Parts: sequence; structure tokens; C-alpha cells
Amino acid sequence: MHRIDPKNYYFSLKTKIMKLSFLFLATTVVLLSCNQGSQSANTQVAASDSSVNKLSQPEPESYYIDVHDMTPGKIKIADVAAAHEKDLATEGKFGVNFIRYWVDPEKGKIYCLSKAPNEESVINTHREAHGLLPSHVYQVTDGPEAAMEGNEQLYLDVHQVAPGSVTAKDVADAHKKDLAVEKKYGVNFINYWVDPKAGTIMCLSQAPDSGAIIKTHKEAHGLLPSYVLKVSQGE
Repeated sequence: MHRIDPKNYYFSLKTKIMKLSFLFLATTVVLLSCNQGSQSANTQVAASDSSVNKLSQPEPESYYIDVHDMTPGKIKIADVAAAHEKDLATEGKFGVNFIRYWVDPEKGKIYCLSKAPNEESVINTHREAHGLLPSHVYQVTDGPEAAMEGNEQLYLDVHQVAPGSVTAKDVADAHKKDLAVEKKYGVNFINYWVDPKAGTIMCLSQAPDSGAIIKTHKEAHGLLPSYVLKVSQGE
């Protein structure tokens, strides 16, 4: 019968245990590494998906009024209407929605109201549609719109104050004062738009004449327009 040397036996057993421990440790490290790599990959994929989602989301829309300064007395309402039709045929390409426009042929002024993702999209639509680019583009907020009454003449009066010196709330408060006085002078304020950054306020109204609008503003709050346009409206 072969006799086992206790010393060699315990040495051999110790060696096997150490090998098994090392193998277990190595396997654990590999599994942890794989798990971390998987989590990292998932994180990168999630981040990538998030970036794709952000890129695919359209920019929020804002209201814009762009102004075209033409030669006074040289533009025709029919020509502006034709150019507007070209805008409507092109606007979808740039995500723009032209709502309406106003034109004063005598003073050579055209104002276009639209909803768009940014100023550039408005300009690009005009450029591709007919090539007539605006001299100014205002990003505006509007007020509560009132209905038109009868066949009174439309006017667009424009106030210019120091850039950044007026807020949308300031204009809303002044507009309420206009509404409290307007009937005295036969005026019907339909809406207003304000670009606080530029300090520009535009008011659309019906009135017997421009003087009635000025009198209403003067009595209501004393803020007189820089100029008043007698306009025709198109949509």
C-alpha cells in the first residue's frame, strides 16, 4: 500500500486551492469588466438616442412681422397679393406659416405676419419665393384679437421706443387703456404686436381716420405712435 506523505499532500492541496481562487478571481474580474462595458455601451447608446431626439425635434415656433420698405407710390396691392401667393407656395419648405399681410401703397410699406421656427426661415421663404427681402424682421408677441366691425378703414400705427425699455406686460396694460377710450373716437383696436428687444410696438385698428387713433392713444396713456399707416389687409 502506497503511503501518502502528509507534507506533500497538504502542499498539493494548498496549490490547487490557490489555483481555484485565482481562477475564480479572474472570472469575476472578466464578468465585472463585461458588465461595466455593457453599461457604458448602453449609456452611450442612450446618449446617442437623446442627441438624435434633440436633433429631430423642431424648433419652437414664434410670431414674426417682417417689413418691406418699397418706393412710395410705386407698389400695387395686386403685385403684393401675387408675391404673397408665391410665399404660400414656398412656406412649407421652411416650416413657415404666413398668416396675413398689410400694405400701404402710398408710403411703400408692407408688413407680413407669420409663424415660424426662426427669423432665417422667414427670410429664406421670401428669397426663394420672389427674391424680395425684408428690411426688418421683428420677433413679436401678440395680444387678444378682437373682431373687425363693419367696413371701417384699417390702420397700422407703429411706436418706436428705446430697445429693451418696454415689456409685453407694459404694452398689454397700455392696450387695456386704449380699449377703455376707443369708442369715444370711433376706433376699434383689433390687435397689437410687440418686440421688446427692438422696442417696436405695432397696433392694428379700424378708425374713421388716423387722427382718431392718435387722440385715443393720447387720452388713454399719452404714448403717441411714430407714424400711422393706412393699410389694406390680405391673407
